[in-house]
Amino acid sequence: MSNKEQLLQKIESKELTVGVIGLGYVGLPLAVCFAAKKVKVLGFDTSYERVSKINSGDNYISDVDDNKLASLVQQERLIATNDFTTLSACNAIFICVPTPLDKFKKPEMSFIENACRQIGRHLQPGTFISLESTTYPTTTEDFVQPIIEEESGLKEGKDFWLAYSPERVDPGNKEYSTTNTPKVLGAVSNDGLEIGKAIYSIAVDEIHTVSSPRIAEMVKILENTYRLVNISLINELALLAGKMDINIWEVIDAAATKPFGFQAFYPGPGVGGHCIPLDPFYLEHIAKKFNFDLSMIHTAGHIDLLMAHRMTVKITSALNRQKKAINGSSILFLGVAYKPDINDERESPALKIMEEVENKGGEVSYHDPFISTVELGTGGRYDSVELSESVLKAADCVVITTNHSEFDAAFIEKNSGLIVDLRNVIEEASDKVYKL
Repeated sequence: MSNKEQLLQKIESKELTVGVIGLGYVGLPLAVCFAAKKVKVLGFDTSYERVSKINSGDNYISDVDDNKLASLVQQERLIATNDFTTLSACNAIFICVPTPLDKFKKPEMSFIENACRQIGRHLQPGTFISLESTTYPTTTEDFVQPIIEEESGLKEGKDFWLAYSPERVDPGNKEYSTTNTPKVLGAVSNDGLEIGKAIYSIAVDEIHTVSSPRIAEMVKILENTYRLVNISLINELALLAGKMDINIWEVIDAAATKPFGFQAFYPGPGVGGHCIPLDPFYLEHIAKKFNFDLSMIHTAGHIDLLMAHRMTVKITSALNRQKKAINGSSILFLGVAYKPDINDERESPALKIMEEVENKGGEVSYHDPFISTVELGTGGRYDSVELSESVLKAADCVVITTNHSEFDAAFIEKNSGLIVDLRNVIEEASDKVYKL
């Protein structure tokens, strides 16, 4: 029986072991999905804290059900480890490691490289490997495959199978999860595509296959670049509308009545999360290798990079109208998560604005019901303060940076002397309410 036939047999009987490298916002939900289908899952992470928490049944990802995780750990369906030698026991391996940008806005590939080297050192023939980390097109074939083949001495398509399937996690989404969000899958070989589809189908409802990994890689970039371009467009129009005394929210609501040809995007202080602010730079990186200039995407990214400064200017202007300087004023930020009702502050525009305000001498504080502590790039560390009548009244300016559902707009408006609302939480602008 061939390696392929043996693996397909294990998939059908669910007698396979799945390895997930990286137990963050992508990896842990994926691991839980497979374990919930009675597949043995080994979760790998370099963080001893994460490994210890998982093995204690202690959840740290809001999209994962606490009781489900604890139960799967108790049943030994999910085991976390720092011991990468046990990758040799895995029949399928999913790479879900971070892919940040370096200080020059170039892809930081060390996490993927380290994962691939660990896989290569312990890879057994007949293993399926899928990269899920966001990256630039050609990564799977031109970066991942050579490393694994070099380290293992094995060949893709003969000894193992390699694919790319972009993560589509939307933190806080109550309707779509890892299980019911369609999965895009592109593999290096036809056998890899067949095997990958069979494996993913255990945990995911719908698999959409494409002809190559680079198609799948471009899908992820397209999805998030599309959003960046449209958010940057509406943010720029919102800034213009503010100067023209036009309510951009009313404009959007009216435009959205058109049943075709328009999709509503809403303004805010900037985009956050791991994907939208970073993906266009991945595309720019690979485009330069083809001597191609992505002028529209570059402009959209530039607009977003300027949003924190523009919001700081708005705060400064609001304070000036009350004859106050930003230097020495107490500025209370409501919400540091990058989107409502989640505990994720990665690339949050709120943190960038807080940094600018701090640099200008503002006395910064914040309240967020989901995030207890934050650290700024300036070195400042802050704990969330209680949202009370006295705290609101003590602030020279209250800045609404995240529209958490539990924020009481009437309570905030009643007890604040000055509000800069960047999320349309307060319905109407007034002498003390300044909107984006």
